[in-house]
Amino acid sequence: MRLILHIWRQRERNARGRMERYEARDLNPDMSMLEALDVLNEQLILASEDPVAFEHDCREGICGSCGFVINGRAHGPLAKTTVCQLTLRHFKDGQELYLEPWRARAFPVLRDLIVDRSPVDRIIAAGGYISVRAGSAPDGNAIPVRKEDAERAMDAAACIGCGACIAACPNASASLFTGAKITHLGLLPQGQPERQTRAMRMVVQMNLEGFGQCTNIGECEAVCPKGIRLEVIARMNRDFLRARWTGSGQP
Repeated sequence: MRLILHIWRQRERNARGRMERYEARDLNPDMSMLEALDVLNEQLILASEDPVAFEHDCREGICGSCGFVINGRAHGPLAKTTVCQLTLRHFKDGQELYLEPWRARAFPVLRDLIVDRSPVDRIIAAGGYISVRAGSAPDGNAIPVRKEDAERAMDAAACIGCGACIAACPNASASLFTGAKITHLGLLPQGQPERQTRAMRMVVQMNLEGFGQCTNIGECEAVCPKGIRLEVIARMNRDFLRARWTGSGQP
């Protein structure tokens, strides 16, 4: 199998970038897109050229490290699939693909397809945790949790923080990511003592990082590889407004 790849190349953060054309040969349809880049990089290294820089770790759709835009869509054309799980059988032999990094002011390009995603880490550091004394681990059935709440918390916890929602949003909003992290802990008993403070701190940090405002366009939900729903944004807004009105969210 052969693919024509137009890839964004940029040596460093402040350098000018450009699209460069490559022909990846001897590809197997069962390969993932990242494995295709591995094959291309082997060809480039043998030709004494710089390999394409891209981020990856587990390659199982769990860590959230990988991710770039393929033909204008974050993570590529297959719904609820990360780049590392996107196999080449979904493309045609000889097809031309355009690979670009996430595009957002808060995500500056570091090199080629790698962007600086540390702003999402700082949002988590602002309040995406439980710091109150919770004692030793209780028995799994000792604290009753409504089935609906447990399922919604688990759905929100599926967020891997890849940043696709931010890259796809015309406003470059991080509301889906932040809402998922707030919802995950806010639905569980352990997260209730810091619920308002958490929402206040994380939303404030999100705004400080330079992300845009959510206008409910829905592109974030459409490209999320884990299917996070827009309802987490509504819950984030409710918790944030309640914290502002009552003053209970002040550190």
